[in-house]
Amino acid sequence: MKLVKLFVSLIFTIGIFYALNTKFGSIPPLGKFLSPSTGIWQNEGSDNESGKTFELKGLSAPVNVHYDENLIPHVFAQNDRDLYRAQGYITAQHRLWQMEFQTHASGGRLSEVVGSAALEYDRGQRRKGMVFGAENAIKAMSDYPELIKNLEAYRDGVNSYISSLSPEEYPLEYKLLDYQPEPWTLKKTALLLMYMTDMLAGGDSDFEYTNFLKKYGQERFDFIFPDFFDFNDPVIPTSRDWSDFGEVEVPEVPEANTPSSLLTDLLPKPNPDNGSNNWAVGPEKSSTGNPILANDPHLQLNLPSIWYAMQLATPEKNTFGVTLPGAAGIVIGFNNDISWGVTNATRDVKDWYKITFKDDSQDEYWYNNAWARTNKKIEEIKLRDGETFYDTVVYTHHGPVTYDASFKGEEGQNGFAMKWAGHLGGNNQLTLLELNKAKNYEEYEEALKHFVAPAQNFVFASREGDIALWVQGRLPNKWEGQGKFLLDGSNIDHDWRGFIPQEHNAHVKNPARGFVSSANQHPTDSTYPYYVFNDGYEAYRNRVINDFFRSKEKFDFQDFKDLHNNNYNLKAAELLPHMIANMDISQLNPQEEELFSEVKDWDYMNDIDQKGATIWERWWIRVRNLVWDELNDDPKPMPYPFTYQTIYLLKNHPNDPFMDIQETSEVETAPDLFLKAFKQAAEDISNWKKNNDDYNWGSYKSTYVGHILQALPALSRFNLPIGGNSGIVNATRRNHGPSWRMIVEMADTPFGLGIYPGGQSGNPGSKHYDDFVDKWAAGEYLKLLFMQNENQNEEIVFTHNLNPKQ
Repeated sequence: MKLVKLFVSLIFTIGIFYALNTKFGSIPPLGKFLSPSTGIWQNEGSDNESGKTFELKGLSAPVNVHYDENLIPHVFAQNDRDLYRAQGYITAQHRLWQMEFQTHASGGRLSEVVGSAALEYDRGQRRKGMVFGAENAIKAMSDYPELIKNLEAYRDGVNSYISSLSPEEYPLEYKLLDYQPEPWTLKKTALLLMYMTDMLAGGDSDFEYTNFLKKYGQERFDFIFPDFFDFNDPVIPTSRDWSDFGEVEVPEVPEANTPSSLLTDLLPKPNPDNGSNNWAVGPEKSSTGNPILANDPHLQLNLPSIWYAMQLATPEKNTFGVTLPGAAGIVIGFNNDISWGVTNATRDVKDWYKITFKDDSQDEYWYNNAWARTNKKIEEIKLRDGETFYDTVVYTHHGPVTYDASFKGEEGQNGFAMKWAGHLGGNNQLTLLELNKAKNYEEYEEALKHFVAPAQNFVFASREGDIALWVQGRLPNKWEGQGKFLLDGSNIDHDWRGFIPQEHNAHVKNPARGFVSSANQHPTDSTYPYYVFNDGYEAYRNRVINDFFRSKEKFDFQDFKDLHNNNYNLKAAELLPHMIANMDISQLNPQEEELFSEVKDWDYMNDIDQKGATIWERWWIRVRNLVWDELNDDPKPMPYPFTYQTIYLLKNHPNDPFMDIQETSEVETAPDLFLKAFKQAAEDISNWKKNNDDYNWGSYKSTYVGHILQALPALSRFNLPIGGNSGIVNATRRNHGPSWRMIVEMADTPFGLGIYPGGQSGNPGSKHYDDFVDKWAAGEYLKLLFMQNENQNEEIVFTHNLNPKQ
C-alpha cells in the first residue's frame, strides 16, 4: 500500500507520462523504475519471513537467526568472527541503502548520487576532514588485530549479501535514485562512526562568540554567556570530592590575542537539540532491589530509523540492544551482567585557528615566528551530472583549513583551520565491542578508555548492584577561555597542550543519593579542577529528572516510563508567571484576552490536547526574537544566547539595553516586549487557525518521522499524536526527539523494554517499515525478548539458518 501511494505521488509530482524511458536530471528513468520485472513492485513486502537457509562464505560454523514478531533478529553463533559476519549480513538484508547512503553523506560523496546540487555539501564534508578522521580511526583500530578481524568479518557479511542481489532485488531507494550498491569497506564503518561524531560533537560557536566579543566587549560577553548559570545541578553530583585526583596541571593563560573574522557564510551545524537523557537507580532506590537503567537519545526522527535492534549471542556473551547499521556490536543495551546508555556530553572539542599564508600558493603559513610547510590533499568529487570537481584542501598542524579564499572564506592570504577531537583517530568501535561482553564495573571502566569522540556520558548499572556514570572522551586540557573564541594559528601558546588524563575525566560510582543521571547539562560544579566552559548546556530536563529522583524513596518500571514521557515544561513554569504578572493586559483586544485567559490557566504540561502550550510557545519565540533583534539583524553570524540566560535577563534586568527594539524610536523594557510579543503570537495563532481545525499542542507541533531523503512524503509518517518539546524530558519536537527509549532491570535475568519511532525493515513495502511508530507516539514499549538459549523459542516466529559456503 505504501508503494502504491508513492506511485500515485510520483504521477503528479514528476510528470511520469513524459519520462518512461529517459532520465532527466535527478529523476530516475521511470520505465526502469516501474518495470514489473526489475522496478519498484519487486520491493513490495519482502522480508524473507519464512524459514530459509543462506550460505555465507567465511563462516566456520552454522549461525541461527531467530526472528520474533517485531522482526528483531536473535543471532546465535559459535564465535565472534561468525557473529559479526552474520550481523553484517543480516543488517544489510534490512538496511543496506541506509547504511551506504549515510556513509556517502559522511564522506562527501552525495554528488555521485544526486549530482552537482550536492557539490557544496560534499566540499564542506571534505574540508571538515571527515575522511581524514575516518582514516585516522582506521589507523587506531589497526593496533588491535582481533578487532580488525571482527570488522573484516562484518564487512564480508555485508558484501555477501550485496553479491547475492540481482538488480530487481535492490532496495527501493537505489531504484528511485538510479544507482547501485558498492562493496562495503572498513572505511565505510569508520565514516559511519564519523557521521555520528559530527552529529554529536561537530558544533561550535567560536566565530559567533568572537563576533559578539568584538562588538560588545568582554564584560558584556561574560554576562550574557556565563560559564555557570546561577543554579547548577550537574551530571556528577556536587557532593563529589575531586581531591582523589591529587595535584593537577592546567595550562596558564597566555597573553590575550583574539583574531577577528570577516566570514559570513559558515558551514551548517548539527541540530543543537541532539542530546539525550539517561539515568539509573541503585538497589536501595529500586522497588525490586535490582538496579534499573534508562536511556533515550534525542536525534532527528527518520525512516528508516537510525537504530536497528538485535540480540547477539555466542557461548561467551549474550547482548541485546540497538545497533548503528554499518557498525559492529550493540551501541546501547545490556547483557546478562551489565547495562549501559549514553548522552551527549556537549564538550567543546572543536577550535578554530586563523592562518596567515605566505602567499597565494598556500605552501607555507606563519607559525611560532617562522614559516611552516603545509600539506595538501586533492579531493576528487565525482559529479553524477558533470565533470569531476577537484578541490585542494590545505592541512596545517592544527588540522584542515576549512575556510579560505576558495571556499566561503576571506579574500587574500587568510584561512581558518579546524582543530577537532574527531580527527584524533579514536577507537570507539573497540569500546562498543568491549562493553558488549563486559561483566562488571571494572570492565566497563576499561572499555571506555578507547572512546575518543564524541564525548559522551556513559551511564552504567550491573547485576552486582553498582551504578556509575563517566563523562568519557579524549578532552583537551585547556587554559581558561581557550576555545571560546578564534585562536591565533601562529601562536604556539594557543595550541592544545595535551589532554585531561583519562582517570581525571569526571565520573562517579554509587553516589550516596542512590541515582546517577545526565541530560546534557554541565558535567560538574565549579570545584572540578579542569577548565570547562558553558557551551550551551541544557538547563531544564536535568532538573526535572533529578527532582523526580529526589521526590521519593523507591522507583519502579512505571516510574521510569512516566519519566520518559514526562511533558512538564519547566522553562514555561519559570518565566510565564512573571510574564503574566508584568504585562499590561488593558491593551488586549477580546480575541487576545481569550488567548491570555487560556495560557494563564495552563498547567505547564505540553500534552497534545493543551492550547496553553501552543500559546506559550508562540509567545516565547516572539519574546526571544524581540530581545535579540540586533543579533538577528547583524550581517555577521552572531550567537543566540542561552535560553536560561535570556530568561534570567528578562526577569532580573528588565531595563537592559537588549530589551530595546532597534527599529522603534521608543526605549522598550521587558514588560513592553511581553505585550508586543503576545500580540504577535495572537496573530500567529489566528493565521494558523485559518488553515487548521484547532491549535491544540499536538496539532500545532505536528510531529513527523520523515524518510531520510525528506522529499518522499509517501514514505514518511505525519501528524503523530505526541506531546513534549525541546527542554522537556519528553524532548519530542516536530522532527526530532527520543530515537530509542530503553528501560532495563538488572535482575538475575535482565528484563528490558524498548521502542523506537520506526521499524526493523528499511523496505517501505514491509509491514515492519514503521510498525513501532504508533506505539512510540503513545508512550508504549516493546517487551524485549532476551533469549537465554536457543530452546527459549516460544515467541519466535521464524528462523533463518546461515551455513558455511562450501
